Amino acid sequence: MDEPEFGPDHQPLPEGGWSESMTTLHDAIVVPPVESQFVQEAGILHADGRYCPEGALWRKYRPITTEPSMPAQIDETLPGRWLWGGVLWAHFGHFLVESASRMWALSHLDKPVDGILFIPKRPKVGEEVRGFHREYFGLMQPGLPVKATANPVRVEELVVPGQGFGLGKIIAGTPKYRAAVHRDFARDVKPDGPEKIYISRSKLGLGKGGLLGEERLEEYLGRDGYEVFHPQEHSLTEQLARYKAARKVVAADGSALHMFAMVGRADQPVAMILRRQSDANNLLALNVAHFCGSSPLVINALQTEWVPKTKKKSSRLSFGELNHAGIGQALEQDGFISDGSHWAPLTAEERDQLLVDKGMGGNDLFVESPAFVKARVRAVRQARRERRARKQSAQNAAE
Repeated sequence: MDEPEFGPDHQPLPEGGWSESMTTLHDAIVVPPVESQFVQEAGILHADGRYCPEGALWRKYRPITTEPSMPAQIDETLPGRWLWGGVLWAHFGHFLVESASRMWALSHLDKPVDGILFIPKRPKVGEEVRGFHREYFGLMQPGLPVKATANPVRVEELVVPGQGFGLGKIIAGTPKYRAAVHRDFARDVKPDGPEKIYISRSKLGLGKGGLLGEERLEEYLGRDGYEVFHPQEHSLTEQLARYKAARKVVAADGSALHMFAMVGRADQPVAMILRRQSDANNLLALNVAHFCGSSPLVINALQTEWVPKTKKKSSRLSFGELNHAGIGQALEQDGFISDGSHWAPLTAEERDQLLVDKGMGGNDLFVESPAFVKARVRAVRQARRERRARKQSAQNAAE
């Protein structure tokens, strides 16, 4: 078996290597992206123009920030000592997993820094730092300034930590990253909330990757004592207080579980209800398992999936149609609810009306996933063959 590659030209790994290293540059040149692309030329150059690969953002097997050219002009010099944060995402989930991936270094610095320096993911966002960005880093180290630069800047001293967390194998987090989160993040937030919560997506709308029939799911869980919690309506501090207080957690798969994982414990059973067919679900479950010390119950109870008509495949915009009976059975078996036998899925008429009510009727934007349609046809054909085989077997036995 080949040994893993640990250098900065290879993906960051939870076992260590460059993902747990720190590099200090003097007169570093930070180059933000100029185009809004998935893979962008952006990052850090040494004073002499050499590329600093330790500053790249990796996703799975490849960097999505690549070596930039030396800027023709640098109009600003940032004095002092700064910590490299990398790419600042406006998307909450990607922010948690990718923008916060270097914060482990705060507890390993030999001397303080003047702030955290980022580049924006989208150039049009400019130098905006949002409230939840500041609140998150304040929960890690209060009072630390956060800055994003939309123009090339020379930095007097820049500390570049390795990427200790992210999407791919590094979703487990390095030991240094997990230890820093468990020791420092939200340590002053006290548990506050009910013992059983359902982390919902129902107020986000189907167009952002929701669950068709989620309101019925909320009704069923409410009868079993679960409080329906909409995290986007609360501050990060309030969210974390709820997550710390809960004894049982049921959640639609999504970004909120990345936040839960940062404070979750092994004695808090978690059930994750899938909203689409995606490899991202596996990474989310691994994130919870490695950070909390116990694996979540992953419930795949999709009646079908609705996908954008233009692409007809699963994506972050897809939404799942729930099979409530399957969810109730799974939750009952694992002790999350007392009785799921009365849980019933939507009828075809209820489903069609819901689509209309939510502005998704008429198949103008979304269609049923071809993969689910094919699977249903195969299941019908297989059932027909089995009936024929049983009938033939009975006839042969009678002869």
